[in-house]
Amino acid sequence: MIASPHLLSPLQLGDLTLKNRLVLAPLTRARAGEERLPNALMAEYYRQRASAGLLISEATVVSPQGIGWPNTPGIYSDAQTEGWQQVTAAVHQEDTPMILQLWHCGRASHSYFQADHQPPVAPSAIAINGDGVHTPEGKLPHEVPRALEIGEIPQIVEDYRRGAERAKAAGFDGVEVHGANGYLIDEFLQSKTNQRSDRYGGTLANRFRFLQEILEAVLTVWPAQRVGVRLSPNGVFNDMGSPDYRETFSYVAQQLDGYGLAYLHVMDGLAFGFHDLGESMTLAEFRSQFTGPLMGNCGYTQETAEAAIVAGHADLIAFGRPYISNPDLAERFAQGWTLTEGDMATWYGGGAEGYTSYPAYTPA
Repeated sequence: MIASPHLLSPLQLGDLTLKNRLVLAPLTRARAGEERLPNALMAEYYRQRASAGLLISEATVVSPQGIGWPNTPGIYSDAQTEGWQQVTAAVHQEDTPMILQLWHCGRASHSYFQADHQPPVAPSAIAINGDGVHTPEGKLPHEVPRALEIGEIPQIVEDYRRGAERAKAAGFDGVEVHGANGYLIDEFLQSKTNQRSDRYGGTLANRFRFLQEILEAVLTVWPAQRVGVRLSPNGVFNDMGSPDYRETFSYVAQQLDGYGLAYLHVMDGLAFGFHDLGESMTLAEFRSQFTGPLMGNCGYTQETAEAAIVAGHADLIAFGRPYISNPDLAERFAQGWTLTEGDMATWYGGGAEGYTSYPAYTPA
């Protein structure tokens, strides 16, 4: 009998057939170089992990303004689009679909990355309280961001639409809108970071509007069954966590439910930090608010992933850190093979070491 029969069972996700319910979570690995160009090393990394049912790319910036990490890839130039083509081709040779995650760092960026060393942008001029931003010059202190003018917002929405268009040209099977982890969309959603008094701030509907406009722009390019959204209702990363988090994310889930999306990707696990502002929001809670496919993420083990699917709380589970050092994670789960521990020192940046150098399991 197969270990974890539900986790390892196929799933029909819209018009995509997944061989199992394991998903490679989006993981910043910073191997795209200063030009932010996807490359052959990245193609091999994703190909190695293509026994997952679905791959989600690392967060990929939709514009130069969205940049906030060294050596992360983009999807705003012809060269980047062509670079991604070799990645999707390698993954598709393994009969696995792959989705591109669209990203804008918002206030989690730094003037180091911005044109003319301008401050990063955000819904409101509220700085991150934290230990700094990773740059090629080391960690630099967080800065007070510049609040976006209302007239600038349509251009950012258009950047997402163009990113979605380029993702299609690059051969991806869909896109995920990154609305989590304290980046720009999450900053608009949450009352802690959004203190605007215009149509993008204040009420739940106003704070949702930015995500709504981006999503509806993306849906002019992709059918809804090829678009996912990621949320982090429990997260503290990038100094997030709002007192009205439950009300906010319940509202967001209910609004998203009307679109017929491919999935809602919820970072429900607490392994990435918890804001401790009340009880954590669970997949079971989201199940009552979102009727489409639900993806859980963050700190899952083989056992807890299987249990979440058996209970009906999740349809898919995304694994991040275990996939870094176990490219054949699905096979290891199926065979009961032990997992390899990864070296955190090689997570971000560098070359093949700690990236494509982890071998598949070899039975003794």
